Amino acid sequence: MEKVVLLFLLMLVVVPSAFADSSQKLEVQRQLKNLNRPPVRSIKSPDGDIIDCVHVLQQPALDHPDLKNHKIQMKPNFHPEGHPFGESKVSENSKPITQLWHQNGRCPKGTIPVRRTSKNDILRASSIQQFGKKKERSFPQPKPEKPLSDLSIQSGHEHAIAYVEGDKYYGAKATINVWNPKVQQPYEFSLSQMWILAGSFGKDLNTIEAGWQVSRQLYGDNHTRLFTYWTSDAYKTTGCYNLLCSGFIQTSSDIALGASISPLSKYSSSQYYISILVWKDPKDGNWWMKYGSDHVMGYWPASLFSYLSDSASMIQWGGEVVNTESDGQHTTTQMGSGHFPEEGFGKASYFKNIQIVDGDNKLRDPQALGTHSEQDSCYNVRAGSARDWGNYFYYGGPGRNPNCP
Repeated sequence: MEKVVLLFLLMLVVVPSAFADSSQKLEVQRQLKNLNRPPVRSIKSPDGDIIDCVHVLQQPALDHPDLKNHKIQMKPNFHPEGHPFGESKVSENSKPITQLWHQNGRCPKGTIPVRRTSKNDILRASSIQQFGKKKERSFPQPKPEKPLSDLSIQSGHEHAIAYVEGDKYYGAKATINVWNPKVQQPYEFSLSQMWILAGSFGKDLNTIEAGWQVSRQLYGDNHTRLFTYWTSDAYKTTGCYNLLCSGFIQTSSDIALGASISPLSKYSSSQYYISILVWKDPKDGNWWMKYGSDHVMGYWPASLFSYLSDSASMIQWGGEVVNTESDGQHTTTQMGSGHFPEEGFGKASYFKNIQIVDGDNKLRDPQALGTHSEQDSCYNVRAGSARDWGNYFYYGGPGRNPNCP
């Protein structure tokens, strides 16, 4: 009798665990099947990525409930008027920036390059449901008493940014210096990006984000990668990185979201940068993204958003890291180049040629550009203007140091 009872108790422990494992496997397989569409061609990248060339009509974006009958718009009706910006490149006598997978091939027209998702990519997430998503409060939050509060420190996110607010904005542009910052913990990241924001912080915030990032949790390595993000409810349930959920519609066959950028800037050596423009098409209201001078990536349909279906109320440019404070100490995760703004060109990371898109669909310099950082001794920002660089700022830092314990 005792053996029977013991066996029964063991079953209570083992069987639910087996069911849980089985359920998890099924959910992982379901996600992989949904994200990895049948490719026309596959390209193995030198960094280990597999880039699948997926027919443009088969991309995950069109699974969104609001996009079931959506007809893909292959090009924008209008581009912002103003001074064109240069290709994603470096200074004179250097090669243009590309993506590593380009070394082994390109996707044919009519397809889009999609970084293949692996089982390990999903299992690295804090939960299967959280895969491809940011946590809430990963942004600086305005308060009446000062432009940007320190609430983001409480959630472990720290920033060094420039920003404008108080007007209606229909897009933003910047040239972003590209580095490979060191990230201390697997669950931390370091990124440099633009935020296009509208709505209430922490409640129903709408954002469109684009830039470069280093994230071991998301990609499984320390490579610097191009990324996008969006949400329509302050990161609660909607939106994701890149093409990891339905939403962003890609039209470019040249550039893969989530793929490695190459080459990268080095301290006291060659400086590389990328240029990103995001703007709202005046005719249909979709938000388009351009990478470099000639890569129109695709768009976020206006139907994804509430506030951004009209306009943005704030634009931010700059860096962000996650600080997990292991052992009670500040993280050593670097922002930008890992050096403070005071070191200047070739050593500190920068944004230059910062502009906004106004209600007349014209690129113009922002008015009253503000700056913000939560802990100046860890990461900092310094803004300026010059004829060749327009509005610019240096930003970043090493994280933990004698003044940032």
